[in-house]
Amino acid sequence: MMTEPPPLSVVIPALSAAEGLAATLAALDPADEIIVVDGGSRDATVALARELGARVIETAPGRGGQLAAGASAATADWLLFLHADTVLSPGWREIVDDFVSSAGAAERAACFRFALDDGSPQARRLERWVALRVAILALPYGDQGLLIHRTLYDHVGGYRPLPLMEDVDLVRRLGRRRLTVLDASAVTSARRWRQDGWLRRSARNLLCLALFHLGVPPEWIVRLYGR
Repeated sequence: MMTEPPPLSVVIPALSAAEGLAATLAALDPADEIIVVDGGSRDATVALARELGARVIETAPGRGGQLAAGASAATADWLLFLHADTVLSPGWREIVDDFVSSAGAAERAACFRFALDDGSPQARRLERWVALRVAILALPYGDQGLLIHRTLYDHVGGYRPLPLMEDVDLVRRLGRRRLTVLDASAVTSARRWRQDGWLRRSARNLLCLALFHLGVPPEWIVRLYGR
């Protein structure tokens, strides 16, 4: 007896992400296929993902390769790529359903609004800067999620096994005309900004982006990024 494919496959690359993974998974729809692609975690990430009902795939570390592996294993027509420390805001599923059912949706991709789980003025300023970057450059990062039909994903070549900038690489191939910002937020942990300093981390991210656009190999940029 054949079974219907799930309405959505959610692919989550993870590496020692147990601290925030439970909240990420709790916000998802259990009717969807949830795939956690682990890159060699040294904490309870794998056990926690399985305990919470996710399908786990174990691969070599490297988010680009992890995302590609998850996409290859997914069974739904629609793919949602999401970071392990990002929690989608209430009501996101209905907004995704509206987008998916709209005319020509399979020829477009979508991301969520960027938000941080921090109440500081620095967080609000960063959110405004990201919204401006997306509006002007059509350049969301992976922490805003990416919703895309498998046909379009395959057409543009999917995620490449890059150690860094795999999200920018794919979005550039999609182009502005095929990108929509959904009316829901992807709330990401601000831990790294608090840890590294708001200005320092933002400046480093901007430098990495500039170097990538100048053609510097991601393998070199990742040393600056500090992965």
